Formats: sequence, C-alpha cells, structure tokens
Amino acid sequence: MSVDTATVRRVAHLARIKVGDEEAERLQGELNAILGFVEQLNEVDVEGVEPMTAVVDARLRRRDDTVTDGGRTADILANAPATDEGYFVVPKVVE
Repeated sequence: MSVDTATVRRVAHLARIKVGDEEAERLQGELNAILGFVEQLNEVDVEGVEPMTAVVDARLRRRDDTVTDGGRTADILANAPATDEGYFVVPKVVE
C-alpha cells in the first residue's frame, strides 16, 4: 500500500496539523516507509504463538478467591461507638 500526497493532507487535516507542500512530500515518504515495515510484520509466521502481555512470562502471586465472613466481627465492632446485632449503628442522615 502506498500513500499519496492527498492522503497525507487528509491525515494531517484529521490530526489538525498544518502541513505545507514540501513537508507533505517528505511525510509521504515517511508514511510509505512505516507502512512498509508494517507489511513486513504480516510476513512473520505466528501460527501457534500465544498472545502475550509482556516479554517475560511472570505471574503475580494470587490468593484463593474464596468468600468468607472474616471471622473477626467482634474485633471489628469493638471500636465502633454503637452496634446492634453485629452491625454498625450510625445516625440517620435525612433532611
């Protein structure tokens, strides 16, 4: 795929970049070179390669995702100024 000067001007307009005639010709060559590099990537055989999020295969240690009640209700409620049947009691905030 090659880019002509009209396409360069359209991309510059969409990017809100002012491009002169000489600069448009220079950018045409640069964009064609970039597209050439991208086309080279299409030639690489990636069959059977898993997608990666990083170069190094490192995984974070994770805890088991289990639901528990914490078993520390009494310790948590000990600092509360008011409790009722295992819940915090807060003042009513309605106008």
